[in-house]
Amino acid sequence: MNKEYIKDVLRKVEKRELSLDEALEKLKDLCFENLGFARIDHHRELRRGFPEVIFCQGKSLDQIKSIAKAMLEKNKLLLATRASKEVYEVVRELTDKVFYHPVARVVVAGEPKSVKNREKFILVISAGTGDIPVAEEAKVTAEVMGNRVETLYDVGIAGVHRLMEEKELLKSANVLIVVAGMEGALPGLVGGLVEKPVIAVPTSIGYGANFGGISALLGMLNSCSPGIAVVNIDNGFGAGYIASLINQMNRGEK
Repeated sequence: MNKEYIKDVLRKVEKRELSLDEALEKLKDLCFENLGFARIDHHRELRRGFPEVIFCQGKSLDQIKSIAKAMLEKNKLLLATRASKEVYEVVRELTDKVFYHPVARVVVAGEPKSVKNREKFILVISAGTGDIPVAEEAKVTAEVMGNRVETLYDVGIAGVHRLMEEKELLKSANVLIVVAGMEGALPGLVGGLVEKPVIAVPTSIGYGANFGGISALLGMLNSCSPGIAVVNIDNGFGAGYIASLINQMNRGEK
């Protein structure tokens, strides 16, 4: 339920193509729609600039299909995270405009937002190849939200020269997302090299003492490099979302 949808309804009322009762029927779910097992926040794009996202983990395929159907009726864009190939198949029954990103485990249906400013970009960095799925979730999320995104993968501190060769790319980015498991040291290193915001994403990749990502999380929270913010373990979506908000802020540039 975005601004264009509401404007279209109001224009049709103005042109007498819709009666007031018909318009009211179309807008009755403006705030939310109760499906019994889910209450869909159709107002979110109007309120926050991006529609509600389906977190698929823990939901049945029937639930996901019902939620997706209701959302696509009132939104031009649908993003589903932690999605399997089976989720993609049920969403594909609802629309032809659907794409599955298997590494990121993300389904995108409808029309992703266009990039407004290609000069400013988000750089997604992974410490290791094993961290790429979380990095890809961040990348796809930020792209769908209308951002230019570049990537720099497998440049962890065990081979720091791989990162140092890309200093110009690091400095050119407007926002940096740094994804790392094990001890989670890479965001602190990147934060010491750039003057832009760094969003650190701990992953659950690592040996037993990594405690499923807790050691990386604590390492990032305890970083002495200023300018670093930390999201939850394996939360590539959260990192991509906040990076988009930062990247699209109007700082007075002309």
